[in-house]
Amino acid sequence: MLALLAAFAVLPLVLPWLYGRLGPRVFLVAALLPIAAFAHALLLTSSVLSGPVPTESVAWIPHLGIDLSMRMDVLGWVLTLIVTGVGALVLIYCRWYFDGNKAGVGMFSAVLLGFAGAMYGLVLTDDVIVLVMFWEITSILSYLLIGFYHTRGASRRAALQALLVTTLGGLVMFVGAVILSVLYGTHSLSAIIGGTAALQPGGEGLLNVAIVLMLVGALSKSAIFPFHFWLPGAMAAPTPVSAYLHAAAMVKAGIYLIARLAPAFADSEPWRPIVIGLGLFTMLLGGLQAMRESDLKRILAFGTVSQLGMLTVVLGYGERDSALAGLALLVGHALFKSALFLVVGVIDRQLSTRDIGELSGVGRQAPTLAVFSIVAVASMVGLAPTVGFVAKEAALTSLIEGGSAPVAIIPLVGIVLGSMLTTAYGLRFIWGAFWSKKDADGAPRAATEWPDPPLGFLAAPIVLSGLTVVAGFAAPVLDAAFSGYADTLPNPHGDEAHPYHLALWHGLEPALFLSLGSILVGAGLFWMSYRRGRALRRMLPFTAADAYNAVLRGVARLAVWTTTSTQRGSLPVYVGTIFVVFVAAQGTALLASPDWRISLDAWQTPMQLMVAPAMIVAGIFAVRARKRYTGVVLVSVTGLGMVALFATSGAPDLALTQILVETVTLVAFALVLRRIPARLGEHNASVWPVARAVLALAVGATMAMVAMVATGARVAEPISDRFPELAYELGHGKNVVNVALVDLRGWDTMGELSVLILAATGVASLVFVTHRSDLISRTIAPLPTGATRTRRPLIETAEGPRPRSADMRSTHQAWLVGGQRVRPENRSIMLEVIVRILFHTIIVVSIYLLFAGHNLPGGGFAGGLVAGMALVMRYVAGGRYELGAAAPTDAGRLLGAGMTLAVACAVVPLLFGAAPLTSWFWEAELPVVGHVEFVTSTLFDIGVYLVVIGLVLDVLRSLGAEVDRQTQGLRDRGVSVA
Repeated sequence: MLALLAAFAVLPLVLPWLYGRLGPRVFLVAALLPIAAFAHALLLTSSVLSGPVPTESVAWIPHLGIDLSMRMDVLGWVLTLIVTGVGALVLIYCRWYFDGNKAGVGMFSAVLLGFAGAMYGLVLTDDVIVLVMFWEITSILSYLLIGFYHTRGASRRAALQALLVTTLGGLVMFVGAVILSVLYGTHSLSAIIGGTAALQPGGEGLLNVAIVLMLVGALSKSAIFPFHFWLPGAMAAPTPVSAYLHAAAMVKAGIYLIARLAPAFADSEPWRPIVIGLGLFTMLLGGLQAMRESDLKRILAFGTVSQLGMLTVVLGYGERDSALAGLALLVGHALFKSALFLVVGVIDRQLSTRDIGELSGVGRQAPTLAVFSIVAVASMVGLAPTVGFVAKEAALTSLIEGGSAPVAIIPLVGIVLGSMLTTAYGLRFIWGAFWSKKDADGAPRAATEWPDPPLGFLAAPIVLSGLTVVAGFAAPVLDAAFSGYADTLPNPHGDEAHPYHLALWHGLEPALFLSLGSILVGAGLFWMSYRRGRALRRMLPFTAADAYNAVLRGVARLAVWTTTSTQRGSLPVYVGTIFVVFVAAQGTALLASPDWRISLDAWQTPMQLMVAPAMIVAGIFAVRARKRYTGVVLVSVTGLGMVALFATSGAPDLALTQILVETVTLVAFALVLRRIPARLGEHNASVWPVARAVLALAVGATMAMVAMVATGARVAEPISDRFPELAYELGHGKNVVNVALVDLRGWDTMGELSVLILAATGVASLVFVTHRSDLISRTIAPLPTGATRTRRPLIETAEGPRPRSADMRSTHQAWLVGGQRVRPENRSIMLEVIVRILFHTIIVVSIYLLFAGHNLPGGGFAGGLVAGMALVMRYVAGGRYELGAAAPTDAGRLLGAGMTLAVACAVVPLLFGAAPLTSWFWEAELPVVGHVEFVTSTLFDIGVYLVVIGLVLDVLRSLGAEVDRQTQGLRDRGVSVA
């Protein structure tokens, strides 16, 4: 089972690539895996039914007690057969459904197979926390499947709606799962449900809370009121998605959870009021809504909502006979409803319409499709000899045997009423899809022209529909198989010696007459609606979908109001707010402290006596500066002062990194300052100078007090005292700072890399308004093999650099390719020469710092900054085209490659049973080279190196090259630019 689960995770990764070579036939390849899982489940049948129950388990997160455990009992076995069997048929069906449709189909096949794998894991996992993980994976993948037609607004809205409802329900369920695990002291579902794990004393009240939270997740997933509205909206998805997710897989997840929990919790106080009450209301509401629809797919969608309500009631009733009937109904519903959805897909694919008002006479032209559709509807209605008849009769009998108690009478009446509506909308579906219609004047309508579909296109719905009859005749076999689950529930009203059994014929009993009566009344309801010539009118002034849309609008309006109230577009206001909160929070903490222990020295090194006054003076002059660039340079003096302090305090790594950061920051400020006024207060005068001064003094005083108090706050030996020893023993490096970054505290570094990527993306998004493509590097065309590049002067245009015509080609060689297109007054030949000579040397130095950083000052961060400074030199000397020549790649690729490498260093050790970010050490004596040592954490450092280069390149491309391009565009249009 675990091997199949792994295959479900791996195979989807190659399907998009296979689609480029096989086309729609890739779905046949994808179907092989569900077929294998289906066959595997069949091979385990004897063990599932007779014991021992097949189980597999691998410890995943031992510290939390979370295991990748799989357990195939009867309930899991039944759901596995449904998920894999129907999934395989739907994938085969997709081969013809998507024939001729190329956009995104390869990715669709991968997501659909991945969804099947997630459902496979969901119904078999024995760990309640892992179940929640699979639960949310199905929600995310269903979002991608429902939104397949992403260019359509309706598809995007439907996908988002389904994602929000099911994901929020899943989060609520996660809280319930955690409470359940804590109360029972285990994550094992079999231990919790089977009674081998005892409930903690006094936990009954909290247990009821956990049950309600778990039910919220189940009801939201299975589209039970008030969460039912997402399923009809999801009909914007391709029909195979509807047939699989909304008939046989995703919506069955909630039903599965209810069936899983029922043996242990059906007698709890909140269970039956929620499950039976909401289930019955959903069944009736869905049936009435189905009678209003004219779209075949939406008729089935609301019919599915109704049937899910019935399944919730029957499987959640909590007695043996109802559980037996519920499993039969579960199998029957998966067969007949997926068959009907696939039939709608055939009609839609052949005729490009699903509107019953546009279809007429299809049944005469497609008799095979019509016959098997009628068989599927017969099973849905409950006619013999289908499995639907067997399940419906068993469900009614189980409730009749419950006696006159309200807990039995109310569900019985509700299911009979719901069955009437099922018959009515079932007949409406058959009439709308296949019957000949008449015009308003009573004249027969011309038959809709029907092109015969390929035989393979019809195979899946025919097989599924036919299986409903086969399963009806195989009722004794189903009874023997399903009894293993049903016997786990109490049987208070049945005969223990001769319990109820599934059979095609039980004689003339009350359940049979109730079933026949509901069918006759339902047929009458359809006849009445047909004679009226229109569907039922809307009965309520609003629906749940309207309430959902109202909530979304309210959230959007609240967000707009909050944003307009707090985000005023004033940087001083934002910074001032941060400082006020800082002073208030830290000041309160300082004043509330009963005693302050301060340990201060006047100075530690003579360098502090020289540097500190310079930093103070620079800060004062920065406050008084009237030009922006002057202020930036003065502020950077404080950073350079820190460089001197670090260098004289035994921290050369910090000093090196600090000076590089200060330099790159100064460059970034210089790039930004080109587009804003040179003098402070030229456009927006400074206001409230006294308040700013008071706040600045308060922040300085608070920070000083925090620093002083922190010197005496430590009461235990710091772990950093052991860092030199740990760095050498665990990280095999002598540079404590670097080893700590890439090994001992690698998680922190990975978080910092994420922040850097977000910062780069944010800066680029602010500058690249209409696109994110790199117009610079794309102007460098690759040369043919063996050819040499002739340097050509370029003409500056808004669209990017363009070469001059051949007759204008310069015969002189340039030191830098981009230098020829720099405006003469901005060009420096001496700078070009220096950059040309030093660039490659600086790159070599950056690589040296990268690899030497494990034992000497340096590392990936410092090396990346040095390489970034080399790119800054190329840009300053030759402009944006020179930057494109120096780094002819997209910055996003460097950022992504670096982050991927860092994440791989965290994930790969898990495959070998080690903790994340575990590093391995390798040393050897090599000829010529000599003694060589290598630590795998160096790969993590390479990831840091790439991310930092990508960050600097993104800043240069956005704040530098893109601003240059926009400025040139303004010049080309005659706009004066300072």
